[in-house]
Amino acid sequence: MLFLFTVLVVCCAVLLVAGVIEQRRHFTNLEHIPSRVLVNGIRGKSSITRLCAGALRGGDLTTVAKTTGTAARFIHPDATEEPVYRKFGIANVVEQIGIVRRAAAYNPDALVIECMAVMPALQEINQSKLIRSTIGVLCNVREDHLAEMGPTLDDVARSLSRSMPENGICVTAEKDRFAILKEEADARNCELIYADPETVSDDELRGFSWFTFKENVSIALKVAELLGVGREVALQGMYDAPPDPGVLSVERYVTEEGKKLRFANVFAANDPESTLMNINQLLDLGAIHRPLNVVINCRPDRVERNGQMGEIIPDLQPDKVFVIGHPAKSAIDAIPADWRSRAVDLGGDRRDPEEFMGQLLGQLGADSSLVAIGNIHGQGEVLLEHLAELPADESEDPATPAAPAGESANETTGSHQLYEPHIDPYQHYPEAYETRYTQTGSLRVVPPPQVPVQHYPSYDGHAAHDPYAAQGSYQGQGSYAAQDPYAAQDPYAAQDPYAAQQASAYGTQAPYDAYAQQQYQQHQQPQPQPQPPAPRGLFEPRVPPAPPAADETQQWHSPGEQR
Repeated sequence: MLFLFTVLVVCCAVLLVAGVIEQRRHFTNLEHIPSRVLVNGIRGKSSITRLCAGALRGGDLTTVAKTTGTAARFIHPDATEEPVYRKFGIANVVEQIGIVRRAAAYNPDALVIECMAVMPALQEINQSKLIRSTIGVLCNVREDHLAEMGPTLDDVARSLSRSMPENGICVTAEKDRFAILKEEADARNCELIYADPETVSDDELRGFSWFTFKENVSIALKVAELLGVGREVALQGMYDAPPDPGVLSVERYVTEEGKKLRFANVFAANDPESTLMNINQLLDLGAIHRPLNVVINCRPDRVERNGQMGEIIPDLQPDKVFVIGHPAKSAIDAIPADWRSRAVDLGGDRRDPEEFMGQLLGQLGADSSLVAIGNIHGQGEVLLEHLAELPADESEDPATPAAPAGESANETTGSHQLYEPHIDPYQHYPEAYETRYTQTGSLRVVPPPQVPVQHYPSYDGHAAHDPYAAQGSYQGQGSYAAQDPYAAQDPYAAQDPYAAQQASAYGTQAPYDAYAQQQYQQHQQPQPQPQPPAPRGLFEPRVPPAPPAADETQQWHSPGEQR
């Protein structure tokens, strides 16, 4: 017995010494990396990691990056990448030790790494023991992983805050719960910096050949600024950065029966808000169209998320809802009763892929769209594999002009991912704009941020509600005058907006009286009803409208929405 006890004590001592040596070696590797950026949040971490790495590379900083996301990748300083090997295919935060060791071998200026921990305690360990970031990123707080970090969004914000660096800097684009994040940052003596998405212009966002958001770009620009990289070179580095494998994409296929199918992979946006936002954007761009079908992939370890995907079905208004994976009942039961008859149960963890794929494709129309939501793992990966075996639809899109000489058909029809070929996310789409903003019953509307009235150069009858009035797309084009939803109940019609000021502030000044009367009469005149322009194709190049003649009414175009 004494012998066994002695062996146990010696083994424990050896393990303790080995652990101390390993920890010191790891901390030494961290010291060889002057700047360490840890990206955390609910949605968009992988994209932000790539954008930050690209921005720093644009500033000639030797940068190594690692993403977790849809497919974990180790990104070398020359932007080449390779998959992260995981024993038995199981993700574990301990793999960050090996990533830091590989990164330190390059003697880099910066390491940008995505937080892969979900449990709050592991997030804190990931920061304090594994990465020790000098700059933290907390991109957003959304409704996901509520079982681990919830139950409320305030709780999620506090859980994510455990990855903030003590005595460091944290960058965030989260606005709604900024006060909570600020409180947590102060407790850690961490400087919290808000990356305002409005500082990213539409022209700067158009430079990307793949789909991203202003929030992500603003965070990357702020990180680059903190590390001394200029805005222009940082943007160019982000433009050149390869997109994440899970980036929002649309493919065009032809089935064996000759049916045309547009497939949108929205698996990466696996919370309700992001899912709706991405699908609405694809509909607005014309990348997908109705009739719209939805496939929900269920996972046994994401039962709550399965239900969340079922709850948003009325907002999407699909023709059919295909449920795959296991347990399918968790998503079907969450679909409201009025829409449950459209659900088709193709689930089951042992369902033959050929069987459920045959039934799914057989129930689609001759020319329809299919959107995949939920989680990619499990039968979602099987779905993507089988769809990839279908031939691509190389036929010309009726809504898209013929390819110019010297360009391939793929560059015009868009039969590949959104970032190949390049599209303009801000091309005009007046019909979709009217649907989103005047017929709010068809799709869930995410209201644009309110801008103070004093930011507008002039009043056009809708300035208090129009966040785009100061932008060039509206100026000189009639704004909302042609189809003002408030025209029937004009709050300014009953009284002269300048009348209350004439007696007190301006007395009897005749020039002002004449001007006020002129403004009042112009406001009361009925506006002509112009015809909206014909809808554009997805990859049709933007051509600025010719200036109208003096006796013509300028047509109204809506700017693209970016959410």
